[in-house]
Amino acid sequence: MKKLLQYLLIALAMQSYGQELNLPVFTQYLADNDFVVSPTFAGIGDNFRIRANGLTQWVGIKNAPQNLAFYSDIRLGTRSGAGISAYVDRNGHTRQNGVKLSFAHHLILDLTTQQYLSFGLSYNVNNFRIAIEDFNTTYENPTIDPRVTDDRSTTSHNFDVGALYRIGEFWLSANANNILPKDDDPFTGFEPNGLLNLQFYSGYIFKLSNYSEVEPSTFVQVFTGDGRSSTDLNFRYRKYNGNDDFYWVGGSARFLNDQVLQPLNIGPMAGLKKSFFYVSYAYQITLNDLTTYNTGTHAVTIGFDLFQSLSVCPCTKGKYRKGNKLYQ
Repeated sequence: MKKLLQYLLIALAMQSYGQELNLPVFTQYLADNDFVVSPTFAGIGDNFRIRANGLTQWVGIKNAPQNLAFYSDIRLGTRSGAGISAYVDRNGHTRQNGVKLSFAHHLILDLTTQQYLSFGLSYNVNNFRIAIEDFNTTYENPTIDPRVTDDRSTTSHNFDVGALYRIGEFWLSANANNILPKDDDPFTGFEPNGLLNLQFYSGYIFKLSNYSEVEPSTFVQVFTGDGRSSTDLNFRYRKYNGNDDFYWVGGSARFLNDQVLQPLNIGPMAGLKKSFFYVSYAYQITLNDLTTYNTGTHAVTIGFDLFQSLSVCPCTKGKYRKGNKLYQ
């Protein structure tokens, strides 16, 4: 039991620090859409996209983290896009919620070779509090610490910036999240002030036929405050019908970069788009001693792709089986 508690404390600490001042990025981002990863994808596509995601982490462990998130983006004019992200996160006796407002602008570098460059900017506001209303007395602690007199709430503001390069079926996104340093912790003073999180997302689509394709991709995160970093290796297969409806199946494996070939977690995923409706499911299992005590992390995404006028600029056109990549 002592060893389990140690794993939980380490994992929860990494989870909360990774989320602080930034919307969570689990390996299930593949089951949502690319806008979850970067504001630079806002407005690329022929639809006004709406996604809602519910995630339950480490099912079977009491008070394990739970997260609800909402994402939406739309094209503005012919070369720009805007989006909004919001989330509510519950992790033990902590509560966190936030909103991110994003804007992106897209440029043509070379029309013949389909080279495009996009820039994105996000403004983030996040609130963190300790839910003292959940505190209960126990036999060992018959009274609640009298020094805990409020919910210890704090609100923070920050910005993300990013760039996206595309050529044909290849894309590379680079983002700097939380570019402003954090104020000193008003409660303990032990947390680092540097929250800069660098993210790199890249992939390529291989056409198998007019109706199917495979999409390998990778996602790298680097936390500059303490040097932690991780890499995701992803794979997705997509199959269309004659109406451009599709289903897809795939999987992801995450590695800590100082533990190569030792996956931190792995999981399969699948999704379906029928007309304007989209649904997906993702499963993730953590490969350490916590595996004995939980049945994994489960995420369900539902969404709607509402029609908007087709773009006259190739830099924001959607991609189905013909032409450019589908940013779902």
